[in-house]
Amino acid sequence: MTTFNELNISQPIMKALQKMGFEEATPIQSETIPLALQGDDAIGQAQTGTGKTAAFGIPMIEKIDPKQRKIQGLVVAPTRELAIQVAEELNRLGKMKGVRSMSVYGGQHMERQIRALKDGPHIVVATPGRLLDHMRRKTIRTTDVKTAVLDEADEMLNMGFIDDIRDILKNIPEDRQTLLFSATMPKEIRDIATNLMKNPKEVKVKAKEMTVENIDQYFIEVPEKQKFDTLTNHLDFYAPALAIVFSRTKKRVDEITDGLQARGFRAEGIHGDLTQGKRMSVLNKFKNSRVDVLVATDVAARGLDISGVTHVYNFDIPQDPESYVHRIGRTGRAGRTGEAISFITPREIAHLNLIEKVTKSKMTRMAPPTHQEAKRGQQQAAADKLRKKIDQQDLQDYHETANELLQDHDSISVVAAALKMMTKERRNAPVNISSVQPISVKKAQHGKNNKGRSHNKKFYGKRGQGGRKQGGRNQGGRNRKGNYQKHRSRKPNS
Repeated sequence: MTTFNELNISQPIMKALQKMGFEEATPIQSETIPLALQGDDAIGQAQTGTGKTAAFGIPMIEKIDPKQRKIQGLVVAPTRELAIQVAEELNRLGKMKGVRSMSVYGGQHMERQIRALKDGPHIVVATPGRLLDHMRRKTIRTTDVKTAVLDEADEMLNMGFIDDIRDILKNIPEDRQTLLFSATMPKEIRDIATNLMKNPKEVKVKAKEMTVENIDQYFIEVPEKQKFDTLTNHLDFYAPALAIVFSRTKKRVDEITDGLQARGFRAEGIHGDLTQGKRMSVLNKFKNSRVDVLVATDVAARGLDISGVTHVYNFDIPQDPESYVHRIGRTGRAGRTGEAISFITPREIAHLNLIEKVTKSKMTRMAPPTHQEAKRGQQQAAADKLRKKIDQQDLQDYHETANELLQDHDSISVVAAALKMMTKERRNAPVNISSVQPISVKKAQHGKNNKGRSHNKKFYGKRGQGGRKQGGRNQGGRNRKGNYQKHRSRKPNS
């Protein structure tokens, strides 16, 4: 493994990396950073979660003169979530050098963005449509841009932004450095590399590093009407520290969120119809563990980088295999293990087989926990809290009252009463979730030819349903131990 010390990085950025807790470079970083530092254009093929931001951010920041209050670095990202996240990480990387970054995206007041741009950020991270708006207004000038980055280029292609990307690159000085990152390399992306980049060097993360090998993948075959009760039983039985539940429609996200809250779970939902302020509020609650369950549409599948997510649930199986990979990649990050559980209706088994074939991974069948097993899981969670408290050995002040209780009651009754008080008994609130059509293999295969070119100018973070090409990446086919009881015995990694 390569350390950042070996990559000829300047002291201010090394200090920032140390403050962020990073010592070892990921494969995409160790290969891309030296190429970019010597000025080469580069194409990096890697999926989300491999450390791409630092791979392009460190060389970009190295080239910036912080005394020049002009835009010297430009990053184009497909969604507002990713733009915000990348800008935040670039600010952390550039803090010791005095390099400032800001995000620019649709859905935010143009005048507010223009005022912020007048403060002279060194790096702008933007979604394509809003970036072009600013370039046409001349509120973003690209004459001083030294480094341009296209992040998740295949996603921008799928969302219909390919012409915008070409227009943006044609309006940046030709002597710029261009870095392009993409999980897959369709023809249109190759054309950009050929026509708008200068002899780019290619960096491809090896197949074994593109796998989801830290994620145990399971499926539960369940009728549509039983999905919600299966979800709540599973949440109670396994008590995940942080969980993300993916659903296909905004309406179902709202319904699942309301249902979870009605039954006493700390849950919030996120989708494209929420205001930006509300979305950021929900994400901050989730990051800070004030919300245990995040319910989301695919708008949150890319770009969300939240540590500690132990479980991902596909309440609705996604339409294409690549979406599946991006969804489950929200767990098993930074070397931790994670679990992905997909709810499959009987008519969707063929689609499940298609996902397994394309991703070269195998999902293990899991029996759905019963209501009684869920109650037992809640009691076990309360018992674990009792054991931890006993292990802390700070109970001396309670001994006298405990002895008095034991004089009047047997010990089993006392412990059972304590467990009953500590066990979170669910409210049996009735919940109705609107139904959706099951996904057939025919629909899924049809979806891969849909380029998603709706070109929605009002909301650049919005994705088409099923508008991706199947990437065919090797997602790791390690053997799984499959039975339900063995799975239960493992403790969630928090």
